[in-house]
Amino acid sequence: MVSLFKTAKGKEEILSLYDQKLEDLNIDFEYLNIDTSYGSTNIITTGITSNPPILLIHGSNGCAPIALETYAGLASKFKVYAIDVLAQPNKSAETRLNMKDDAYGKWVNEIIGTLKIEDVTLAGFSFGGLIILKTLEFDESKIKEVYLSAPAYIVNGNPIKALFKFFIPMKRYIKTKKTKYISKFLAEVFTEPDEFANNYLSKVFLYFNMDFSPIPVIDTETANLIKTPITIFAAGNDIIFPGSKMIKRAERIFPSLKRIQLMKDSKHVQNRLDNLMITNQILNDARPKIS
Repeated sequence: MVSLFKTAKGKEEILSLYDQKLEDLNIDFEYLNIDTSYGSTNIITTGITSNPPILLIHGSNGCAPIALETYAGLASKFKVYAIDVLAQPNKSAETRLNMKDDAYGKWVNEIIGTLKIEDVTLAGFSFGGLIILKTLEFDESKIKEVYLSAPAYIVNGNPIKALFKFFIPMKRYIKTKKTKYISKFLAEVFTEPDEFANNYLSKVFLYFNMDFSPIPVIDTETANLIKTPITIFAAGNDIIFPGSKMIKRAERIFPSLKRIQLMKDSKHVQNRLDNLMITNQILNDARPKIS
């Protein structure tokens, strides 16, 4: 299989940034490696094994250390498993799955089965939201609750806006390597500046074959069948998956919707305060109910 990394040197530079981000988190962790039907999956785990399990699933062109930073602090109440998504610029296999079938759902359920965990909480951002919803579609029997931040697979934004604000600056950066174009891209996607994202995506755009396939949306009949409690944090200024549009559709199609909140001033990638709010909500929901 031809590697998704364009050069060995490019892969080395991207994974060096991965390692640096993980080191900067200053946490106790272990690597797990799980063989699945779709290839080897790398997982970073932290926290006490006796705590309830939570799986973190990062977004497109991301990696597990980003998810650990986004949901920092969960190890105080959970055994945390941060998954490197397949076919992304990270340490898992480079097998690209089909977003339209049940492959992602089968993959995550294989991971859960191998880990021998139940009553699992899932939390994910952007493309991670699609993966989580696919997991519920395939088999939700071992899932306790899910938290989706600016998730894919519920609504899509205006493709013309996306073309001019995201894809054209990205392509111009790839062609010219001029930093002004990646700065323009990041300004549209990120609510606040992120130095790591700038360094990481600068390498990813140049040295990794990204997937530009259209993102599907879940159909109403499938959404109606989901029974697992769902919390959604929608981003008000998200051009990719618009928050207000997402709220309207989610309230209509998910009978198990527990909570939906609009982060009014958030672009697609939340700022640190919104990430803290999301993490605190997950932690608060994990507290035992007082009778």
